[in-house]
Amino acid sequence: MDSNSSHRTTTPQDLEHSAAYTRLPDHPDSPASHRRPLKGLARVLLSLLFLSSLVALILYQDPHPQSKDNDGKRDLSTPLMSVVPESSMPPSRGVAQGRTAYHFQPMKNWMNDPNGPLYHLGWYHLFYQYNPDSAIWGNITWGHAVSKDLIHWLYLPLAMVPDHWFDSNGVWTGSATLLPDGQIIILYTGDTDDYVQVQNVAYPANLSDPLLLKWVKYEDNPVMIPPTGIEVTDFRDPTTGWYAINGTWRIAIGSKVNETGIALVYETTNFTSFEPMDGVLHAVPGTGMWECLDFYPVPTNSTNGLDTSVNGPGVKHVLKASLDNDKKDFYALGTYNPSTNTWTPDDPQMDVGIGLRVDYGKYYASKTFYDQIKQRRVLWGWIGETDNAGDDILKGWASVQSIPRTVVFDMKTGTNIIQWPVEEVEELRLNNTEYLGVELAPGSVVPLNITSATQLDISATFEVDEAALEGTLEADVGYNCSTTGASVRGALGPFGLLVIADDSLTEFTPVYFYISKDTDGSYQTFICSDEIRSSNANDINKRIYGGTVPVLDGEILSMRLLVDHSIVESFAQGGRTVVTSRIYPTKAIYGAARVFLFNNCHRSECHSIGQHMVDELGLYSPVPVG
Repeated sequence: MDSNSSHRTTTPQDLEHSAAYTRLPDHPDSPASHRRPLKGLARVLLSLLFLSSLVALILYQDPHPQSKDNDGKRDLSTPLMSVVPESSMPPSRGVAQGRTAYHFQPMKNWMNDPNGPLYHLGWYHLFYQYNPDSAIWGNITWGHAVSKDLIHWLYLPLAMVPDHWFDSNGVWTGSATLLPDGQIIILYTGDTDDYVQVQNVAYPANLSDPLLLKWVKYEDNPVMIPPTGIEVTDFRDPTTGWYAINGTWRIAIGSKVNETGIALVYETTNFTSFEPMDGVLHAVPGTGMWECLDFYPVPTNSTNGLDTSVNGPGVKHVLKASLDNDKKDFYALGTYNPSTNTWTPDDPQMDVGIGLRVDYGKYYASKTFYDQIKQRRVLWGWIGETDNAGDDILKGWASVQSIPRTVVFDMKTGTNIIQWPVEEVEELRLNNTEYLGVELAPGSVVPLNITSATQLDISATFEVDEAALEGTLEADVGYNCSTTGASVRGALGPFGLLVIADDSLTEFTPVYFYISKDTDGSYQTFICSDEIRSSNANDINKRIYGGTVPVLDGEILSMRLLVDHSIVESFAQGGRTVVTSRIYPTKAIYGAARVFLFNNCHRSECHSIGQHMVDELGLYSPVPVG
């Protein structure tokens, strides 16, 4: 905690006098059925819910980085765009209120996949798919930024542009491999002048440059072309290389055969000559095209990360594919056999594309790298837009990157990974406020006295009373987040938080737990993020995202939310399940944004009392360099 941090305590009376209890507004055309009540910020007991929560408030400077013009000349790091009068901006999607404060995004124009993240000579590097000319996809280049802490970023000139026949229609997604002798190799997909997807090599012009400003494309590119039987538009996104056996390195590339998603593997000794290996690393029928593959080891007995080449006892391998058909990231845990060059899932019923998601919300094309300095594996992901291209052109930008997350094996469940915001996020915290003894009646909503709630780090724990849980014979069997929102009341939920809400609750985004129980006594816990009332704008694709989260015997329910103006990232049970929402508030912006606790249970015994803490966090504003 910063030496300037402060602490204050809010009593139950403070909260009770701040606003009257209020029923959660119904969704438009929401069907009336019994689902759950909303609950508070922290600790929940279902017949006497104790809410104990931590809310970290993030305060920042101006979230809009300033571009630098040099005598009217165009800076590659700050592409030109037409200036749109504020009156022409779509509601809630202007540059000011839509831009984030501590998530990475370019100053202008379109961005998508994170590419080739790495650490080199004191700097973290992030490359990303970028259109320097427009806020919609096209003319794809590699943007480039660097950071000392994965939070505060400097924009650099473009790393690579489509200027050769082998990438003239786009410098597409790729990965970085750090060799033992210090070399850095970038493998990326180029879309050729004939629209054929090929794999190319690039490397730094000067390895002694910490910023890696100049990149050289191998003169004999491409180094891999679509093999026989693979369509020329179904061969893309090479992974980071891993050392195999007998002095060879291997990389995987996504593809498909009919509707079977596959991972092809190529072998090399020098990263300029590649040979296809027999068979495939893995294949799953019915999953369609696999793109943006990721393949990496996780230790089963440690919270450290591993270099991509590590294998052996005590190691599982994560295989992740981004499914082009539905734009979702799936992963599975399994075992890699380098002798047969095959990966086998631990549970075939939870295979890639049919089992676990990396993130159950608006999140795609994720990519990890091994941070050799802090011995951790760090994950990036692309958070796209859900408005329309016309609005993006008006506001002049599109998309952000998720907060980087560490990835570890869940040693308690043994069946999933755990994702958690990198520890550097916590350095933004300023001061702390604790809320004590908040009482929530069924169907009630209680405000927290946070004057500006657009930038928050919220932690909340919910302890469910076993007697109330056991006393419920059946509750919402077959429940699914996507079919029911937070306004529909149930026996064992929903309960949680309303974030990016205005005072009158015409706009709000509920993030909540919901418990369903079957007649055999088993139950499932869901973490959901409901966007239906997140914006008064009606030309937005608003969804209810979420999925199940494993909860072991004796565990209390917990969530952590990162709220940043138009982004809500939710981590349940320490990061076993993650849900990201991209929202477009028109009223709940800047000082008008609020946070509420809610309990939408319909049972009379669903009464709650809670404690809450608020941490204020520091500031961040990226700047251009070069």
